[in-house]
Amino acid sequence: MAGLSFEKKRAPQPVGRPAAVSVRVSGVGGASVDGARIVAAPGQEIQQAVLDHLQRLAISVGAPIRATVHDDLAGCVVPLEVSADGSSRVTGEAVRVGPRPSGAGTPGAGQAGAGTSGAATSGAGEAAAGASGAVRGSTGQVGPAPVAEGPGADARDATADSLLADAPPEPTATPARGFDAVAEEVLGDGPLTETAEGAKLLTGPMSRINEAVRAGRIDTAAELADRTLAEATAVFGPGHAEVLHLLELSAYIAYLAGDPVRAFRLSLDVARLRRQARDGEAAYDNVRSAATAWRAVRDPEEGLRLGRDLIDLWTDLTAEPGPAADDPGPLESARARMVRLTDRAAQAAARA
Repeated sequence: MAGLSFEKKRAPQPVGRPAAVSVRVSGVGGASVDGARIVAAPGQEIQQAVLDHLQRLAISVGAPIRATVHDDLAGCVVPLEVSADGSSRVTGEAVRVGPRPSGAGTPGAGQAGAGTSGAATSGAGEAAAGASGAVRGSTGQVGPAPVAEGPGADARDATADSLLADAPPEPTATPARGFDAVAEEVLGDGPLTETAEGAKLLTGPMSRINEAVRAGRIDTAAELADRTLAEATAVFGPGHAEVLHLLELSAYIAYLAGDPVRAFRLSLDVARLRRQARDGEAAYDNVRSAATAWRAVRDPEEGLRLGRDLIDLWTDLTAEPGPAADDPGPLESARARMVRLTDRAAQAAARA
């Protein structure tokens, strides 16, 4: 049965050690990750743009990203870990350092700040980030958090607080869900299709899509996915397991491409279809994907509109037996974000 095949593919797979990157936040509102410039969307804080980028990297490599954040404005270095679901945590003490020399070059050139240790990134391998935010890189052992002497070395810095302000709580150990599960499929070597009839038609196209994602060619992956989805729909019909699987993959690729609204809508559409088919397990996976995409929508008004649809469906799922009912924490986190979005929308309206 297609459902059995789907659940087998969803089984957790081993992931590598966290990848390590160097982040620099300049005093003029700019930032970079391993030398790649990060641009904030209109109205978005640069710290949130950095968090969103690191989350996309975590999804694409299938493991958390450990970042050494050099904040030139605050004069500190913060060791941070960002997971694929968007949760973040400080992994060591914030370290105060002196101001960066004015001639140090373009912010984000990947240089270590004064008073830090290169052990945080040595041996971790380089991550090559494309314009889309996808990455393919090796992982390795991450060294100890930077240690420095001097005033303020034992205090949590404002940089850590701002980077963690809108992040969901750190998750407990659970099976991979949502985009995490899709990333495991893309990066893994398991079956590429849901059914035997799908394997005959889709194995080749699915292999090319996955390879494009792994190589960071997200535009190519999106084109291949759209074409393959159209062909599968014509052959199997819109409700077939292979079509739903391709919609999941298309949503993941849209998220990597920086289009969280499309990723959200595709994920929520698939969640509704799976719930109608009484597949609560898969529907919850798709709801979690939609939630990840929703957290990347920075406009508060649009976030509120999408959030209402998300929480309505999510609440319905929790009223039925299944993983959504057994895992109430993420839904509460989503509701808490709705409160924050309401506050932000009210503040924006007052300024208008």
